[in-house]
Amino acid sequence: MENHDTGFSRLPAGLKETPDLGTPAAAADGPAVTLTIDGYAVSVPAGTSVMRAAREAGINVPKLCATDSLKAWGSCRLCLVEIEGRNGTPASCTTPVAAGMVVKTQTERLKRLRRGVMELYISDHPLDCLTCAANGDCELQDMAGAVGLRAVRYQGGESHLGQAKDTSSPYFQFDPSKCIVCARCVRACEEVQGTFALTIEGRGFSSHVSAGMHEDFLSSDCVSCGACVQACPTATLIEKSVVESGQPEHAVVTTCAYCGVGCSFRAEMKGTELVRMVPWKDGKANHGHSCVKGRFAWGYANHPDRITTPMVRRSIDEPWQVVSWDEALAHVAREFRRIQDRYGRGAIGGLTSSRCTNEETYLVQKLVRAVFGNNNVDTCARVCHSPTGYGLKTAFGTSAGTQDFDSVDAADVIVVIGANPTDGHPVFGSRIKRRVRAGAKLIVIDPRRTDLVRSPHVAADVHLPLRPGTNVAVMNALAHVIVTEGLVDRAFVAERCDEAAFEAWAAFVAEPRNAPEAIGPVAGVDPEAIRTAARLYATGGNGAIYYGLGVTEHSQGTTTVMAMANLAMATGNLGRPGVGVNPLRGQNNVQGSCDMGSFPHEFPGYRHVSDDATRGIFESLWGVTLDSEPGLRIPNMLDAAVDGSFRGLYVQGEDIAQSDPDTQHVVAGLRAMECVVVQDLFLNETANYAHVFLPGSSFLEKDGTFTNAERRINRVRRVMPPKAGKADWEITLAVAAAMGHPMAYSHPAEIMAEIAATTPSFSGVSYERLEREGSVQWPCNDTAPHGTPIMHIGGFARGRGLFMITEYVATDERTGPRFPLLLTTGRILSQYNVGAQTRRTPNLVWHGEDLLEINPQDAENRGIREGDFVRLTSRAGETGLRATISGRVAPGVVYTTFHHPSTQANVITTDNSDWATNCPEYKVTAVQVARSNGPGDWQKDYEAHARESRRIAPGAAGHAAE
Repeated sequence: MENHDTGFSRLPAGLKETPDLGTPAAAADGPAVTLTIDGYAVSVPAGTSVMRAAREAGINVPKLCATDSLKAWGSCRLCLVEIEGRNGTPASCTTPVAAGMVVKTQTERLKRLRRGVMELYISDHPLDCLTCAANGDCELQDMAGAVGLRAVRYQGGESHLGQAKDTSSPYFQFDPSKCIVCARCVRACEEVQGTFALTIEGRGFSSHVSAGMHEDFLSSDCVSCGACVQACPTATLIEKSVVESGQPEHAVVTTCAYCGVGCSFRAEMKGTELVRMVPWKDGKANHGHSCVKGRFAWGYANHPDRITTPMVRRSIDEPWQVVSWDEALAHVAREFRRIQDRYGRGAIGGLTSSRCTNEETYLVQKLVRAVFGNNNVDTCARVCHSPTGYGLKTAFGTSAGTQDFDSVDAADVIVVIGANPTDGHPVFGSRIKRRVRAGAKLIVIDPRRTDLVRSPHVAADVHLPLRPGTNVAVMNALAHVIVTEGLVDRAFVAERCDEAAFEAWAAFVAEPRNAPEAIGPVAGVDPEAIRTAARLYATGGNGAIYYGLGVTEHSQGTTTVMAMANLAMATGNLGRPGVGVNPLRGQNNVQGSCDMGSFPHEFPGYRHVSDDATRGIFESLWGVTLDSEPGLRIPNMLDAAVDGSFRGLYVQGEDIAQSDPDTQHVVAGLRAMECVVVQDLFLNETANYAHVFLPGSSFLEKDGTFTNAERRINRVRRVMPPKAGKADWEITLAVAAAMGHPMAYSHPAEIMAEIAATTPSFSGVSYERLEREGSVQWPCNDTAPHGTPIMHIGGFARGRGLFMITEYVATDERTGPRFPLLLTTGRILSQYNVGAQTRRTPNLVWHGEDLLEINPQDAENRGIREGDFVRLTSRAGETGLRATISGRVAPGVVYTTFHHPSTQANVITTDNSDWATNCPEYKVTAVQVARSNGPGDWQKDYEAHARESRRIAPGAAGHAAE
């Protein structure tokens, strides 16, 4: 229930949750007002409610409809108070304080009124408290005791008892017979989530909560974020897991392992059983909100597909053999040493995971550099956001976003480019919607008509539906307007930026070829809409840019990041709340995996491997000589494997066979290797080509930290023992030890201490600080001991901001008679990345297969109807999937997700990549679409091999850990 203290918490020191103070806080900078409550003088900011003032003074006023996460409502009539000089008994939640006010919260009159109100509630409420799933965690039950209700006089007559439950949601149930119509669920859906899926229908006695137009929850617009369940003060809305398992008895605060928002949760437990995940009210990234994935989709950790024993095999065509940890580790060490002896030191490498902790990622890059003796380390972060690191470091001097998430509340103009936050980053997407409803202007630059373009009570002021691959052209056109119309913040540029670089850039973007009228036909965008967007961003007040993979996963991804940085510098939109250039990271620790040195050319902290001083730090600490030459990226590893010079790969928590482009080339590279080691929860697609499987641990089974998209370092806390016996960091230590290089760590806190000792931006980070402060944002050091929520205040890390010439170069991936359509890809709310986790949860009810969105015009031209199976063909390959006809995409553009391996979406994508970082161009592929009779030959062959590859030898004693 909403912020309800059940008394079971066993939380770390410093992490006691802030109690519910009844109503939202008033502005802290307002004048203080002093009043008297029950004889005590209380001083609070002007605008504070009487209820909150009382609660801050330790005086609890009974309430049911009020909670400090929602605006005051004043409907339950339990929070009545008496105020000297005023008639009646006003609701304390809606009554603001006033200087000199004298308030009484406990009088005989108030007691009588509250008991009468509670008696009416209970007269129409089931009296099954002892068997109710919310027994012990029910505010109605608590308030009945608080007001002293001992009997109910009203018997018989019409009631709402016995109404049918709605159990359509896979995660929670709705029991209308227990509803007190406090509207907290409706208000949470509106104010917190912004979906407006619920309403109060009817009047008087007929009032009731309704999902949509008389629909059940599953059929309605409900997105299952859990805000309504969290807000409900009774058992009307309650998790099915609580109904089945009973109330939890202790809680551990940890961090979600899905997207880059990095939401904090209370993992509420019974022993080692996870009962529910409840968003942590004091989480600085999510402030008590959540999405369907983090709130409910954690069941994959206990899924029957989970492998919990090590396995090996001599050939990928043989069944797996279950072995002990010692046997598996000895086999890995023996094979890697054999390969290096035969093919050379650089014949093996490793991949870090953006789903693992900072500490685990750090250990893998250390394993590669100190034990393997090379720099052949890479990460999935490079195939999504490496252009962010390169572009922002060039412009500003740091490789990360500039703001914290709270900054959006001060934005006047929000620009969303190549991102779909309501699906990919839902909690932050809700914050954007709230800010837009509060009056901020919104510009969406995206080929698709996403929910931010138009959804209930939200509409973009400008939508630029550009043709995929033309991001740089549109950025230059926006800059053209800003420069030629005199909208540049000259004072900011003169004070903060390189003047010569600015003048060169300004002359470049002012050229007629960059004018909206020239770019419009190229990008498929109305020139006047470009001009409107540019003027709005430059003159509308605080302008904030948020972007995603629709920017970075292009052949000019780095150029687009630089172009956005140019716009922010030219308009002075940096270095304060409400502005900035902010990447929305796709996975929970994409930022952290970059920070920890997962690239073949950089040590932790983005320092090049050729830098003698940096290399000396690690050589002295690790006691080895380190290679000064950059290693191989994933595409280079695969090329070298096919060529015969790269033969061994250690893969920590990644699935390159599904997630990387040009699947056929990835598979060819993996097949050519002699020892592929996969460390994961499940036999994923990459494991089909592996020789060793090391069972990994979920985020629930380990200690560590994640770093989210706002550079916030959050603690991950173990809530249950590792099902395979080892956490991921312990597995990497065991591999190093087996190869003759033991690493002496007994806890991830010691790994973080080493990170802090060697990485300047992390020098002030420690587990002690994180326990004390909850989280910190790097840089955290002597200059900023409590972290840095907003970067570049007063100056850039590199000195003066650097404008870069951003010449538009059309992608090599062109449409033509054979391939007349452009395919772009993305995500959907209910699924995550390659789907390894979410496909093993009830989230499949919303997205059981990937679909191809196709415009009605293109569908009609090809004779395609809704639900038809179609063949999707590109220069790289072909696959098959079902079509859905949608106006979200423009004519000439098709779109699909990549959550299901059976779709094989990356068979279609090509090996085109960003010029600076090799980030694949997932977002632009020339394709043709035609009706078909089912999956193509490649899919059938792939599925046949996958089924064969997942065989485990008989007598393997299941998946139980040894």
